[in-house]
Amino acid sequence: MTSTQQRIALVIGAAGGIGGEAATALVRHGWTVRALTRRAQPARSGIEWVSGDAMVAADVARVARGAALIVHAANPPGYKDWDKLVLPMLDNTIAAARTEGARVLLPGTVYNFGLETFPLIDETAPQNPTTRKGKIRVEMERRLQAASTQGVPVLIVRAGDFFGPHAGNNWFGQAVVKPGGPLTSVTEPLTKGLSHAWAYLPDLAETMARLLDRADRLGSFAVFHFGGHLLAWGEMAASVRRVTGQPRLPVKSFPWPLVVALSPFVRLFGEMAEMRYLWREPMVLNDGKLRAFLGGDLPSTPLDTAVAASLRGMGCLETARTVIEGEVVRA
Repeated sequence: MTSTQQRIALVIGAAGGIGGEAATALVRHGWTVRALTRRAQPARSGIEWVSGDAMVAADVARVARGAALIVHAANPPGYKDWDKLVLPMLDNTIAAARTEGARVLLPGTVYNFGLETFPLIDETAPQNPTTRKGKIRVEMERRLQAASTQGVPVLIVRAGDFFGPHAGNNWFGQAVVKPGGPLTSVTEPLTKGLSHAWAYLPDLAETMARLLDRADRLGSFAVFHFGGHLLAWGEMAASVRRVTGQPRLPVKSFPWPLVVALSPFVRLFGEMAEMRYLWREPMVLNDGKLRAFLGGDLPSTPLDTAVAASLRGMGCLETARTVIEGEVVRA
């Protein structure tokens, strides 16, 4: 494989939150990045958008030619048709990676785990999910592990709930705040007295890129947990209040009873209700293995800075002024 081939990455899902941040981080680390897309996308520095569909094996194979890395960040919005789309898309990625001799990078989730692994979850924890999405996620990783024994190296970086400037298909953008305008309230989905793992996507993507910089030290099937921001009940809401300069912004409890009641009729509510257990138990991702591998401090944007960037990207800040720690900061 030539040096040029070694630096080509295909990102599937680059129009989404973690896929877009991964593409940006890879460019920053010297990769040539292609991004598969079904529809026209705005130009982004260092990223070549290529038309194609992740559900079409020939499209994935075509765009992956010469790639040494395929980032599989495809995620059907609103969890629509997960059971019909997720595994076929992954199979297409694995097939293309096998042909090209490329590594597959999968952003992992905590859906894989049942309550018996809580509260502190490390990479060796058993994966015995009780939810439909969790079982699909476990099957994805099983297929990747099988592929890793057949010449397809795999890297999985697992994180908590996503938030970031371009992340909308997640709890922060669908439940905690309402995108698209100034905030009139903020919602807390967590049970009082508990803590929950959040992952700021630019930090997570930078961590992935740093791991790939050390690819010669990665095994054929490498799994790491990214700890991110561990926030107690009310901490995310308090940060939103600070950065918006609204110390009295109403904090509402997430309407779990209503969501559960309507879950048979509203698909999104059904998907949310299925994952309720993640908000009723303490959850911490043990990132000791990651810290030992990378050495030094992991990427960790201060919470208020991360929340401000996220709200700005979601159109939730009324002006280009953000208040952090009592000071006005211009975007």
